[in-house]
Amino acid sequence: MRIAFTLNERAVELEAPANVTLLQLLREYLGLTGSKPGCEIGECGACSVILDGRVVNSCQLLAPQVQGRSVVTIEGLRAPDGGPSDLQQAFVEYGAVQCGYCTPGMVVAAQAFLNRNPDPSRDEIRAAIAGNLCRCTGYQQIVDAVEATAARRRSSGGGGGQ
Repeated sequence: MRIAFTLNERAVELEAPANVTLLQLLREYLGLTGSKPGCEIGECGACSVILDGRVVNSCQLLAPQVQGRSVVTIEGLRAPDGGPSDLQQAFVEYGAVQCGYCTPGMVVAAQAFLNRNPDPSRDEIRAAIAGNLCRCTGYQQIVDAVEATAARRRSSGGGGGQ
């Protein structure tokens, strides 16, 4: 089946079986391995991507469901110079990256949330990342990184990345 969509701001068109998940399409057909297979039942968030502005579990979508739509992966989140986004830098700065397995999905979920809510409370941040599981950080550092990014963006008037 031919699938055409926008991936990280670029048009993509490829052939893939209709029963391939978006996660499989990204990893196996397109070589984008930032989205991780975790539980593969939509519970852990390791496979999170942004679909038309909303965070989704790519393991729960069939690839044909993105036909004509916009997908952003962790590989698409970057600073204007192509380096790490301000949010990614804050994850490092605040120790929100430990084993790293959940990190891409967590950053994607946090970015989608900040795109919608540039001035969140800590409780709103916790609720926004609740679909992403982390066994290493205890979440405090992740919430701190997201909160600091939001504050920096408000003070600079910038968006910080994709």
